[in-house]
Amino acid sequence: MAKPKTYRILGLMSGTSLDGLDLALVEFTGGKRWHFNMIASSTHAYTNSWGKKLASAHTLTGADLLALHVTYGTYLGKQCQVFLRKNRIRTIDAIASHGHTIFHQPDRGFTFQLGDGKAMHAATGLKVISDFRSLDVLLGGEGAPLVPVGDRLLFPQYEVCLNLGGIANLSMEIRGERKAFDVCFCNMALNYLMKEIGKSFDRDGTAASRGEIDNSLLKSLSKAYRAIRKQRKSIGREFFEEAMEPLLENRNLPLANRLRTVVESVAIEIANALPVSKSSLTILTTGGGALNRFLVAVLQEKLNGKAVVVLPEREIIEFKEALIFAFLGMLRLRGEVNVLKSVTRARRDSCSGVVTG
Repeated sequence: MAKPKTYRILGLMSGTSLDGLDLALVEFTGGKRWHFNMIASSTHAYTNSWGKKLASAHTLTGADLLALHVTYGTYLGKQCQVFLRKNRIRTIDAIASHGHTIFHQPDRGFTFQLGDGKAMHAATGLKVISDFRSLDVLLGGEGAPLVPVGDRLLFPQYEVCLNLGGIANLSMEIRGERKAFDVCFCNMALNYLMKEIGKSFDRDGTAASRGEIDNSLLKSLSKAYRAIRKQRKSIGREFFEEAMEPLLENRNLPLANRLRTVVESVAIEIANALPVSKSSLTILTTGGGALNRFLVAVLQEKLNGKAVVVLPEREIIEFKEALIFAFLGMLRLRGEVNVLKSVTRARRDSCSGVVTG
C-alpha cells in the first residue's frame, strides 16, 4: 500500500525552562519535500503544583518517579483532549510527545523524559509516539538535539536555525551534513534568576536592560562553558545545577547586573559558535528568548554584521519545537529517519520514538 502523504499530528513540547506545555496541531503534506500548516496551537501554563513536581522530580525515589511518570502521562493526555475539543478536531493521526526531561546522562547510557506514552494513549484512545531520545543514546549518541532534522526539511531557506529556549542551540548545514549542538543556557538561567523576585521570566528583558555587566561573573560563565565548547555535548539540568547555580546565586551582585551579564554571555557564546562565512548568514531565531527584545538586540550587536537575526511570525517563534516534534512523529509513522547521526554522533541514523496504540 502507498504511504499517505497528508498527516495531522499533535506535537507536545515541555521545555527545561518550565514555561508550560506547548501544543501544536500540524498538517503535513508532501513526501519528497514536506510542507506544513499550523492548524491550532496553544500553551498550557503549569500550575504551581505541577511546576514544583516537575522541578523536583529528579529527587524522587524510583517508585515515586514511576508513579509520577504515569500521572504526568495521564495529565498530558487530558490536556490533549481539552485542546482537541476546544479546536473542534475530531480525528488526528497521532500525538507526538517530547515529554519533560528529568535525567539526561548520555555518558552513562540513559536519558529520561517524564510522561508515559501508554498513559497518554489510555487517556485519549489515540496513537501516541513518545521517548524520542533513548534509542539514539543507546546507539552511542547524545540523544540531542533532535530538532535539526526538522530544520533541514521544513526550513531549508535559512543558513542557521537558532533556538533560544531554556538552552540555546544552533543547527546548520556544513559541507552537506546537518550539524547542531547546544551552546549555552539561556531562558533556564534568566528564569532561574527572576524567581528571586517571584517572577517566572523577564518580559522583554526589561530588568536585564537596567543592569550593568559584571566582568568577573562574565569570565566565570565563560570558563564554565569552556569544556562544552570543545566537545559540543548536549547539556541539561545536571550541568546547570553543578556549574551555573553557584555563579548565579551570588547575592552580592544586584539581580539586574546578574541578568545583564547572563544576556551578554548568551550573546557572546552564540556569536562565537557560528561558522566563519564570506557572506552574512540568515539566522531563523525562535523559542521564548526570541520574544526577549533586549536579548535579541544584544545578540544582533555581538554578531557584528556576520549574521542577521530573522524573527518569523509569532506562532513559529513560540511553537517551532512542538511543530517539529509533530514532524518527528510523522516520520516515525512512515518508518523514516528522524534522528541524524551527524548531529548526535550516534553510530547511525535512526527512526526513533516508541509507538503506543
